[in-house]
Amino acid sequence: MSDEKNLSDDLNDMLGDAKDGAKKAADKAEEIAGEAKEKAKEFANDAKETASEFAEDAKEALSNEKNIAIIAHITLIGWIIALVMNNSNKSEFASFYIRQMLGLMIVSLILSFIPVIGWILNIVMLVFWIMSLVGALGGEKKLTPVLGEHFQNWFKSL
Repeated sequence: MSDEKNLSDDLNDMLGDAKDGAKKAADKAEEIAGEAKEKAKEFANDAKETASEFAEDAKEALSNEKNIAIIAHITLIGWIIALVMNNSNKSEFASFYIRQMLGLMIVSLILSFIPVIGWILNIVMLVFWIMSLVGALGGEKKLTPVLGEHFQNWFKSL
């Protein structure tokens, strides 16, 4: 009987030790989970802050009137993108170059259908385009020679 009692006591002691070990493991797991939760919150806050800063920088870069004016010079697709960008936040500088580029593109298109003389005049339009791009890069409003003022009047709704 005493052997049975000793065995029972040993089993109870082992069971108690197992319960204590399980409780310690659960407490440690809870502590680790709490630390992980705090680190996750810190990481999430840092990520939100970084994303917010990036969004502000991107907004500033895209809304910059000089950038819109430069984008307007990059083919018809660039002109369309500049027009859309300028619609959300109108800028006189960007609108100026959007009107200039629309005029240059229309004149170049018309001239491309006229053999020889039109093609030669298209080279002049290329020079005017380069002059306009240089003006946009420099942040100055430079009218296209000869037709620039007309472009501003004809397309003033842009």
